[in-house]
Amino acid sequence: MAQSWQLWALLSAAFAALTAIFAKVGVANVNSDFATLVRTVVILVVLVGIVAATGQWQKPAEIPGRTWSFLALSGLATGASWLAYFRALKLGDAARVAPIDKLSIVFVAMFGVLFLGEKLNLMNWLGVGLIAAGALLLAVF
Repeated sequence: MAQSWQLWALLSAAFAALTAIFAKVGVANVNSDFATLVRTVVILVVLVGIVAATGQWQKPAEIPGRTWSFLALSGLATGASWLAYFRALKLGDAARVAPIDKLSIVFVAMFGVLFLGEKLNLMNWLGVGLIAAGALLLAVF
C-alpha cells in the first residue's frame, strides 16, 4: 500500500489542508506575494535535500526539450496558482477559499478529457458534478 497512488493522493489532500490552515495564519501580517516567496524558498530547500539524500538527481542535459517545456509551464501554472491562493487566503476565510480552490478537480477532469483524450464515464461525471456543487455550497452559503 505504501506505493499506491491512492495513499499518496490522500497524503496530498491532507498536506493541502494543512497548507491552507498554516498559510491563513502565516499570511495574516505579511504581503501575500512575499508569503508565497517564503513558501517557495522552503519548498526549494526541502526538495533539494530530498533529491540529494535519495540520489534522484538527473543530468539536466539528458532531459528532453519537450519535458523541460512542460515542466516549465507546470511551474508557471503552480506559481500563478500559489500567488492567487495566498491572495485569496489573505482576503477570505480558509474554509471558503479552499473549496473554491478544489474546483481544480473539476478543471482537471475537463482538461484531461479535452487535451489528454482521457475518458470519464457517467459515474465519473456525476462525481465531478457533485464536487463542483459541494465546493460552491461550501464557498457561497
